[in-house]
Amino acid sequence: MSSMNRLNTSAGSQNKDQHFTDVHGLPCIENLVCSADETPEPITTTITGNIPFWIKGNFLRNGPGNFEIGRSSFNHWFDGMALMHQFHIEDGKVTYMSRFLNSDCYKENLEHNRIMVSEFGTIAMPDPCKNFFQRFLSRFELPSDQVTIRWKQKKSKFVAVNGATAHPHVDPDGSTYNMGNSYTRKGAFYNIIMVPSKKANPNETLEGASVVCSIPSEDKSKPSYYHSFAMSENYVVFIEQPIKMDLLKIVTSKMRGKGINEGVYWDPKRNTVFHVINKHTGKLSLIKYYAKPLSTFHQINCYEENGFLIMDMCCSDDGQAINNYLIQNLKKSGNALDEVYNTMCRVFPRRFVLPLNVDSHTPCGQNLNTRLNSTATAIKTDKNKVFCTHEDLHGDDLSEYGGLEFPHINYSMYNSRPYRYFYGCGFRHLVGDSLIKMDLQGKQIKVWKHAGMYPSEPIFVSSPGAVEEDDGVILSVVITPNQDKSTFLLVLDAKRFEELGRAEVPISIPYGFHGTFQNRH
Repeated sequence: MSSMNRLNTSAGSQNKDQHFTDVHGLPCIENLVCSADETPEPITTTITGNIPFWIKGNFLRNGPGNFEIGRSSFNHWFDGMALMHQFHIEDGKVTYMSRFLNSDCYKENLEHNRIMVSEFGTIAMPDPCKNFFQRFLSRFELPSDQVTIRWKQKKSKFVAVNGATAHPHVDPDGSTYNMGNSYTRKGAFYNIIMVPSKKANPNETLEGASVVCSIPSEDKSKPSYYHSFAMSENYVVFIEQPIKMDLLKIVTSKMRGKGINEGVYWDPKRNTVFHVINKHTGKLSLIKYYAKPLSTFHQINCYEENGFLIMDMCCSDDGQAINNYLIQNLKKSGNALDEVYNTMCRVFPRRFVLPLNVDSHTPCGQNLNTRLNSTATAIKTDKNKVFCTHEDLHGDDLSEYGGLEFPHINYSMYNSRPYRYFYGCGFRHLVGDSLIKMDLQGKQIKVWKHAGMYPSEPIFVSSPGAVEEDDGVILSVVITPNQDKSTFLLVLDAKRFEELGRAEVPISIPYGFHGTFQNRH
């Protein structure tokens, strides 16, 4: 089990809803994590089928593209140098290009031809040319990937915010919301940040940015790890999950010769907390909503209806998967690969229903969720405390495809509104190996799946003048690790979930993480 490097786990009972598997015979996917060269100039692709002529824009994706620098190698999938991909789609044709993100980290690594900057799971070793004293001091350098940005909070007052999530939300007026941590003598804080759409200087991307709310961590020295957050029309919901970050271990990781990931651990003794913040006033709700220990990387949608906040997300009952994505695990085969996969708890879509009108007169001990046909519960257990259980947003058939992750919706039309459809990747492997459309009316699924093909997260692009929610296409980059140079951009009809066409790229591309479509209409 040591090679799987499971997160440190505090003692605690297993939850009955956990989903582990006993899968055997998984194909090796080693080539998904092979380094690639950038393609700085657009190249043509070979079209099979038809790419709708109305699609006009750039499909952008990112992910690790270089896993070795000189003779040194990265240890974790998250550590590889970022490679940015662009598929330009116009008049039924597609071109492809890619470039490495020209970050300070990337430039420093290339200049010295070795890993110079510590990453999530990789330690940058001291320069052998330095003397002993210089090498000793270098052990105390803070991780350089923590970018500090100062956001204006009040007149002449600033809050230093470290990092940002991978999934900002955008209001209809163009205002952008994101989150980042700050660390003070009083402990760690989670900050909700808003960047207005209108700026006096269009080149100043952060002009007018403000901290809407600062939420103190439940554990001052061990804040929770988070990858995203939920947002409705009037509220932001921060999910404080029991994947914890031991700040002392993280700050001293390099000195101890350990990766930053050694300071991240799963604590199933702690419940999950949903913090609800009013976007307009910045006021944090006095009511704290709790749920059993769960981990979540991606929210599906969040909206308000009849006094309830409906929050849909992809959840797992175990938070140890993040450290299983070591490069050595992704390159395994046979029984060793099966063992890695079977130790990871599957992720499934769930719905929580949070009652917004809870006060001192609200009775304890009864289910406050009065929505028809909803099996989720919300029970007031004490003053200012409500404990919530979820409703499954799937049928039993989803287990056949390994659960669902990387969810997407028709964001521009249905984010923060009642909706019917969402799309995601099935995970019958360590990476997505199918595309799934979920119809919440009846919880029925449609699936695109072909052996040996590994699709990226599905991105929905609405048809011009569309009226129906699923009138559009799904874009996904499909990697075929056991076939040479056979990557392709897949275009599915979102309604029928059938292939319309594909654009084959004459080079190999590593499996990526996230993407977006920039419409050029």
